[in-house]
Amino acid sequence: MAGVRNLGSMSPPHRRAARPVRRLALVAVAVATTGCAANAAATAPGHVAPPTTARATVPTAATARAGAPHTPPAPGIGSAPLTPPAALVPLGSAASGQGIWHAAGRDVGGVPAVYETTLLPPGGSQVAGIAWMDTRLLSARLYSGSRSPGGGPYRYTAPVQPAQAASLVAAFNGGFIMNVAGGGYYTEGRTVVPLRQGAASLVITAGGGVNVGAWGTDVTMAPDVGSVRQNLVPLVAGGQPTPGAAGPDWQAWGSTCGATSCAATVPGIEHQWRSGVGVTADGALVYVAGPGLSPLQLAQLLVRAGAVRAMQLDINPAWPDFATYDPPAGVPAAPSNGTKLLSTTVQGPWTFFESWWARDFITMSARPVPGG
Repeated sequence: MAGVRNLGSMSPPHRRAARPVRRLALVAVAVATTGCAANAAATAPGHVAPPTTARATVPTAATARAGAPHTPPAPGIGSAPLTPPAALVPLGSAASGQGIWHAAGRDVGGVPAVYETTLLPPGGSQVAGIAWMDTRLLSARLYSGSRSPGGGPYRYTAPVQPAQAASLVAAFNGGFIMNVAGGGYYTEGRTVVPLRQGAASLVITAGGGVNVGAWGTDVTMAPDVGSVRQNLVPLVAGGQPTPGAAGPDWQAWGSTCGATSCAATVPGIEHQWRSGVGVTADGALVYVAGPGLSPLQLAQLLVRAGAVRAMQLDINPAWPDFATYDPPAGVPAAPSNGTKLLSTTVQGPWTFFESWWARDFITMSARPVPGG
């Protein structure tokens, strides 16, 4: 695995004044009880040209709740921003400020494109961080690493280059290394690891659109698909935790560290650092990460954040990482103007700018602004 940076000498990252979103009521979503899913090993890498007969689909408010796929107009220049997220109803007893969104990262055309909050999971004792991203204002890109997925070289790999840093707003971690991801990886015009039917998939189009769903049903290959990152099986479907997430086999969601050590001889624990990403009914992207999470708790938080379909990303203390960047006007994103979603993550805004970082990650960058 990639090394973990010593953070003792890092100075606190820059953060601008938070801007609260007005509180709105959100209907609570009922969910079931504790985690499972098959975790088959990925097949051997290959270089297979993708089929071009189907389309990658993204939900709308009318269809996603019923689980029906739909392809909306492509976002981009001239697209109106999405409606900012409503305040989240806590899942249990919550301290003041939980569920209240605050703008994070640089604006796009004078409009916040990322909002963040924290929420305590049901039965949990430590808050998780939640980020909401406006996919009409932001363009996604998959960065590949020498360790995950391997099989390079790649055009887009760490460190983020100045040309891309000029519009970078946020970045977050990818999934498991491929021999335990239970799925495949497609990017930059080639299949690095064959894609698996039914696998939970993060799909990014050539234009930077992004979707999450089960491969072959919710999302499929199309001429405009630029990247597909698979990891295990869906965690949320139809706006609810999947039966696997609510089942008893939490080990199916990955091998975890112990309570105080990640040594192979130390038994893993169910409530460990986990991260996940999902898509809302109107096409926004939501990310969740936190300590002490079971698969079900991660799914419940994603549902509460509005996800109608979602997947687990990387787990354990060294890997979850979500950062936003708020540089002065005309200045590129950099570690010095980045901020963590959660202050307790091992990685941070510097990680994506390190040449030694060997794992995949996703960037969210400002789309062109009309007249800008």
